[in-house]
Amino acid sequence: PDVDLDKMEYFVQREILDDDRLDNVAQKGIWVTKPTIVERVKDYFRCSLSRLKLMLFSWFPILHWLPQYPIKEYLPGDIVSGASIFVLHLPQGLAYAPLAGLSPVYGLYASFYPVLIYVIFGTSRHLSVGTFAVTSIMVGNVVQRLAPDSNFLIPANGTNGTVVNTSVRDHNRLEIVMALTILMGIYQVCVIFRFGFMVSYLSEPMVRAYTTGSAVLVCVSQLKPMFGVLPGQYTGPLSAVYTVVDVCRLLPKTKIPVLIVTIVSLAVLIAVKEINTCFRNKLPLPIPIELLVIIFGTIIAHFGELKSKYGVNVVGLIPSGMTAPFAPSNSLYSQLAGDAFAVGIVSYVINISLAKTFAQKLSYKVDNSQELMAVGIGNVFGGFFQSYAATASLSRTLVQESTGGQTQVAGIISSILMLIAILKIGSLFEDLPTAILATIVVVNLKGMFMQFVDLPMLWRTNKVDLLIWLVTFVAAVLLNLDLGLGVAVGFAIITVIFRTQLPHYSVLGHVPGTDLYLDIETYKEAKEIPGIKIFRSSTTIYYTNAEMYVDALQEKCGIDIRTMLTAKRKQEADLKRQQQKEEKRAKKEAKRQDLNEDDYERLRRESQGNISEFSVTDTSTNGHGIGQVNWAYQHDPAMMSSNPDICLPGDGGVNTISLPTEEENRKIHTIILDISTISFVDTVTSNTLKNIFKEFGEVDFNIYLAGAQVCVVKQLETAGFFSDSLPKSKLFVTVHDAVLHVQMKQSQTDLKPVSSSLFNSLHDRLLSTF
Repeated sequence: PDVDLDKMEYFVQREILDDDRLDNVAQKGIWVTKPTIVERVKDYFRCSLSRLKLMLFSWFPILHWLPQYPIKEYLPGDIVSGASIFVLHLPQGLAYAPLAGLSPVYGLYASFYPVLIYVIFGTSRHLSVGTFAVTSIMVGNVVQRLAPDSNFLIPANGTNGTVVNTSVRDHNRLEIVMALTILMGIYQVCVIFRFGFMVSYLSEPMVRAYTTGSAVLVCVSQLKPMFGVLPGQYTGPLSAVYTVVDVCRLLPKTKIPVLIVTIVSLAVLIAVKEINTCFRNKLPLPIPIELLVIIFGTIIAHFGELKSKYGVNVVGLIPSGMTAPFAPSNSLYSQLAGDAFAVGIVSYVINISLAKTFAQKLSYKVDNSQELMAVGIGNVFGGFFQSYAATASLSRTLVQESTGGQTQVAGIISSILMLIAILKIGSLFEDLPTAILATIVVVNLKGMFMQFVDLPMLWRTNKVDLLIWLVTFVAAVLLNLDLGLGVAVGFAIITVIFRTQLPHYSVLGHVPGTDLYLDIETYKEAKEIPGIKIFRSSTTIYYTNAEMYVDALQEKCGIDIRTMLTAKRKQEADLKRQQQKEEKRAKKEAKRQDLNEDDYERLRRESQGNISEFSVTDTSTNGHGIGQVNWAYQHDPAMMSSNPDICLPGDGGVNTISLPTEEENRKIHTIILDISTISFVDTVTSNTLKNIFKEFGEVDFNIYLAGAQVCVVKQLETAGFFSDSLPKSKLFVTVHDAVLHVQMKQSQTDLKPVSSSLFNSLHDRLLSTF
């Protein structure tokens, strides 16, 4: 027969399980043994031919995929893809290197050495590493701070002024960048050894806001070459603001030829890129507009003598050939430790996110640790060869995938072409106007500026993430990227703390016909069980919110535990004084009536026994007794015969909720704490729960725990939470188990308190006997 999947039902009949009984039923024990440290060390150093082969394939993935490379199937696409990537590498390398405070040739080095290393060690088939705007501007900020032009001023020949010693400055900056890149690579390799947890504090909204703020700073840095003005050099907080103000002040001095070059380059780049976007499905390859603009711009600048006639700044000397490696000064590493860490973390997040995105899209797997090792080794190796911080680029990776690239053979093709450019072609671009490079940088930031569309989406979905986005963006722009990253991470952690300190507390009600207990404020059919309060917090309980948990418990249950404890203790003191008073009165009566010792002792015991029946439960001024009247469940005798979910105690239903009497319906006698959301237990949590059991128990509340995870139970046992006075039988597997246990217990116990009127009548009768 056909089954209606929307109305499928199930029935489970089992005994009520507390934690002790669960251990017996489920046979709790250590059934999976983990190898000891000694065994793991032995296994790690165990050597065999198959293990050696596996390690080599793991460390050098190229040994695994290159011998199996299908030449006819993959090679044509990889050649086209590699050439297309080179077309992007060349202009981006020339354009991004000045962002890092270096000559353009070092951008070509960064597009060669790290790419080759990644081909050997990387596991992503499409990731394109090399220069990237965000990491370039971060490196440039470090360079400007440690090696500003003011540190290299020398007297000008024949004048009283000073000039910048560019040769010494450039060499000093190169050493700083090399040391930063090497140290960054070391950090990235160290992430393999479990230091990557720190990156988990960088959420996606934070990273996107940070890169958007970086794009703003990149644009600000390109105002100088785009307008041909010379603003002051600023570092530290608000440097971007000072730079924009300075450029605006110098706008009347803008070089018109430079502005014309900028406007024409921007118009051509934007127009052709829009054509590439609109017709990407019809064009076999994207139009390489950056390369065409560089080529034609260089030709026009050379033959039009734009530098000598119109004062247009050009790239200048680009040495041909490879440079010999050397090590930067050891004294620089200590100064760059924090900066290298910040750049390495940002690079790490970008690399991993891009690698995972394309791996999921194209259904293959990447090794996160190996990816970090590949980029880290590339930075360490390239750092000694005057390369600088290499990072994956979204634009190049997209082109590598969309133009038919299947493997990192495309990276080999790109590296070969880049080597030719470094050896022979690079010097041909010495007359390239820097304004063209600046426009290439700005236009390629379009993707980052498009991240502003996150704002309306976050406004609709998560306003806390929206706040993180805005704070991160503002901090990155105003405080610079180093301080901005610290502020962003700190603010994100604060939001997590506040969210754990401001959880949602709820009272749960039973949904008829199920074993479900839901928030009564959210679900209409969830009804409170008379006499029982079921309380739950939406987050874990720990030292920062433990006190608020107790306050919320009292508020939701309508209980002021401090007032009740004070009232009880006051009544106990009054009772003691009353007993002492009655004893004295009994002695006087005994003496007056000349009673023997046995009669006197009988009268004294009767007096104390009657007075001790005085109860704290009837002292509440609101007339509700302990807790408050429960109106969520209205007693209807007709329900006895019509509702199958309710049975009287003794009917044999172990999965049903029994109907209470009218007296039980009025008072809260049991509180069940649903602790299923607790993920760990600290000392404060353990003590808080103990105090709840102790204080609420003093005023005759029954407290139970339900839904604890196994790890939480183990932590409670380690903390010494359970004892003879607080046994594990107080802990139940589910809320439903706890409720059924309470209902069955209530059916066997008479909990009716002795009223104050009964006490008064007993007291009067006692006095009349004398």
